[in-house]
Amino acid sequence: MHKKTKHLEIPVKILFNMYKTMVKMRKFEEKVAELIINKEIQTPCHLYVGQEAAATGVCASLMKNDFVFSTHRSHGHYIAKGGDLNKLMAEIYCRVDGCSGGHGGSMHIASPDIGLPGSSAIVAGTIPLAVGVAYSFSLQKKDNISVSFFGDGAIGEGVFYESLNLASLRKLPVIFVCENNLFSTHMPISACLADTDIKKKAGIFNIPAERVDGNDVRAVYLTAKKMIENARNNKGPSFLECMTYRWFGHVGPNYDIDKGLRSQEELDYWMKRCPIKRLERYLKNKNLLSTSKKKEIYKNIEKEIEDSIKFKNKSPYPDKDKLTKFVFKED
Repeated sequence: MHKKTKHLEIPVKILFNMYKTMVKMRKFEEKVAELIINKEIQTPCHLYVGQEAAATGVCASLMKNDFVFSTHRSHGHYIAKGGDLNKLMAEIYCRVDGCSGGHGGSMHIASPDIGLPGSSAIVAGTIPLAVGVAYSFSLQKKDNISVSFFGDGAIGEGVFYESLNLASLRKLPVIFVCENNLFSTHMPISACLADTDIKKKAGIFNIPAERVDGNDVRAVYLTAKKMIENARNNKGPSFLECMTYRWFGHVGPNYDIDKGLRSQEELDYWMKRCPIKRLERYLKNKNLLSTSKKKEIYKNIEKEIEDSIKFKNKSPYPDKDKLTKFVFKED
C-alpha cells in the first residue's frame, strides 16, 4: 500500500500522510469549536476548517528545518508542519506546557523546533519575517527555504509589496502562499480589491505565480513541490494562490449566516467541495482506502485529540511573575 505506483503522480505514502493530516486538522478544530461553545476555551480562535488542503499540500514537500510563518489562523499550519497536538491544545488553554509556553494562546502559535518560529495577529505581519529568514538562508548558502502563509486581506498592506520586491531583487528562497478564502475578516474580497486576481500582483515583481484549486490537496502539493524545488535550486521566489473557503466565520465556531455576511447557499456550495472528502473519493476510486482503514484513521486521531485534553488538564498556568517574559529583551 505504501509503494509508489505507476498510475499515480504522487506516492501512496504521501497521499495517506496528507489525508491523515487533513483529518487531524478537521477533527482538532471541530473539538476546539465544541469547547468554545461550552465556554471551556475563552481565548479567541480563528478556525481552519475548510482550508485544510492548502497547508497540507504545501508542507508535505518541506523539510523539518524549512521555516513556515503563519497567521492568526495558525492551528492548521502548525499541524501540517508536524506539531504536537498536546502542546497545541495546552497553548490554546494558555498553559505552561503549550508550544508557546502559555504566553501566546491561539493567535500566537510558535514552535521553532519544528520550523514554525511564529505566528502573528497582525495582518501581513509575518510576510517580511519570512523574507528576512530567506535572506539569511541565502547569505549563509543554506538550502533551507522559507514559506509565508497569509490571507487575501494581506494584499491591502504595503509591506506585502515591499516584501515581494526585495525577494525578487535578491532571488530569495521564499514561497508566498496566499490562502484566498474570499473574505477579509467580514468583507468579501470584491469589496476590498479593485482587481481580485491576486496572483497577477506577483508578476509586477517578476515572480512566477500560479493559482490552484485550494481544496484539491493533490493540485496544491504538485504545484508547491515544483516551487519548493526551484527555491532550493537558487531560482528565487514563487507565488502560490490557493482558492479556498473557511466554513466558520472569521473568528469562533459560528457560521455567521444569521449576520447576513454570506448566504446558506454559498456555504453549502463550498461544503460540498470539502478537501477531505475530495481526497477520500480519489483514494477509494483507486482502491487504496477501505471503510475499515478509514475508521481506524479517525479512531486513532480522535484518541490523540482526547489525550491532548488530558495533557492540558495536567499543565498549570504560567507563573504570574513571569507574565512579561519574552515580551522584553533580557540580558
